[in-house]
Amino acid sequence: MAPTLASLVHHSALKLTVRAGGDRLDVPVRWAHVSELADPVPYMEGGELLLITALKLDAEDPQAMRRYVRRLAGAGVVGLGFAVGVAYDEIPKALVEAAEKEGLPLLEVPRRTPFLAISKAVSAAIAADQYRAVTAGFAAQRELTKQALAAGPEGLLSALASQVDGWAALYDASGSVVAAAPEWAGRRAARLTAEVERLRERPTPASAVVGGAGGSAPAQGAGEAKPADAPGNADRVELHSLGAGRRPRATLAVGTAAALGTAERYAVHSAIALLTLTMERSRSLQAAEQRLGAAVLRMLLAGEPDHARAVAGDLYGELLDAPFRVLVAEPASAARTAGDPLAGLAGLVDVAESAAARSGEAVLVVPEGGRLVALAADGGAAVAACTRYAAAREGKRTGGGDGDEDAMVVGLSAPAGPIAAAAAYKQAEQALSVARRRGRVLVEHEQLAAGSVLPLLADDAVKAFADGLLRALREHDATGRGDLVASLRAWLSRHGQWDAAAADLGVHRHTLRYRMRRVEEILGRSLDDPDARMELWLALKATSTE
Repeated sequence: MAPTLASLVHHSALKLTVRAGGDRLDVPVRWAHVSELADPVPYMEGGELLLITALKLDAEDPQAMRRYVRRLAGAGVVGLGFAVGVAYDEIPKALVEAAEKEGLPLLEVPRRTPFLAISKAVSAAIAADQYRAVTAGFAAQRELTKQALAAGPEGLLSALASQVDGWAALYDASGSVVAAAPEWAGRRAARLTAEVERLRERPTPASAVVGGAGGSAPAQGAGEAKPADAPGNADRVELHSLGAGRRPRATLAVGTAAALGTAERYAVHSAIALLTLTMERSRSLQAAEQRLGAAVLRMLLAGEPDHARAVAGDLYGELLDAPFRVLVAEPASAARTAGDPLAGLAGLVDVAESAAARSGEAVLVVPEGGRLVALAADGGAAVAACTRYAAAREGKRTGGGDGDEDAMVVGLSAPAGPIAAAAAYKQAEQALSVARRRGRVLVEHEQLAAGSVLPLLADDAVKAFADGLLRALREHDATGRGDLVASLRAWLSRHGQWDAAAADLGVHRHTLRYRMRRVEEILGRSLDDPDARMELWLALKATSTE
């Protein structure tokens, strides 16, 4: 353990005697420092045992000693060692009384004990404490490695919680708790999801302290009793992002009742390294699985579900037999980077895979050129999580947030089976195209089928076509020689019924007939042609939405 004033007093070779503050000898000593300055405070960092002979102090002046001792205590000096037999044969009463009043331990140093001996004793104790901490850290590393190999992340967290005398939890890429130790820690860890989300927005490696001296601790739930085996109030939590890439793949939380010591810090750093190595190894396995998934997807889209099932085996469970949805996603232009064209979709992948893992579902995620294709069970957790994630990105966009890093567009098919995988893929592509044109984050194909075609007319290309088609009629009307555009709209809306359309316009049917002949002459198209009528009607609808 670190040296304390008590350990120095009990050191047989130093022969120190306590003259004041005997009830505060258990305080750790960071260093022993010699200074004869009348005001050594500017050179103190706190935690020192100050050694003096009082050569330049009026140690018999009560007021001067009160000011001197008060400044030392305020600077964090933990003790004062006074050498007798140099300037004074004994410690002056003024200094003893001042030390007693401020509660500052005052130690008498006999003439035969050099200050150097005290400094060596402190230095040796600090070195021994550091050696013990390093040795304990290596032992902790061996234990954590053993548990990680034997029981995975759950075993590692249990060992880490024991090493730090607290609790530990692991969050996945979506910020959900996937493991915690001891068992009661899951509830405490769940209340930190907001802090974990904020940490995930920073590039790895990143860390934060919640509660304790570094912030406010998460409030304990109403009516929730603290478990009997919970360490203290466990009000200090360290959060560490995990992963070798720029985007964190997980987060480690470590809760303790006080700041971590050297040995505990070694244990936490070892846990971070082991978890990161585990994830990077998993990344290589995921890459292999991704290549297999790409082959399975190609077979499904080629109309060969039986071959796809044979290649996949049990890898995707019942996904290839039950109704699934096809999701096609692309990064928005602001999210594309030359090094990683799919950088903007990392969050979507994390959300889908994490949700599927928690619910025991299978999900097939395959990069395809500059886009991402995913198959997920209809009505399952992965589809719901992707929909919520897209809604959150939509809200961030409309709320004024930049969101460039995760900007994306997503198309989602209707439910389909293996035989209809190609059709579902086409549906997802169509929904993706609509999402991009409308400036939306996600569009479901079912929404298109259940809605109206009219919103599609807002496309700039459609409007340009409509303006060009109707320009000659609008120019004619601008001369004041008639109202051909309004007449055409009324006639088409009445399905070519002359009397009804003329009544809507308040003109005679012969006037309307004349106007329609002028429309045909100006456009060079016959209104008897159903294609011409359809195009003119859509052009009128497109321009009316402006």
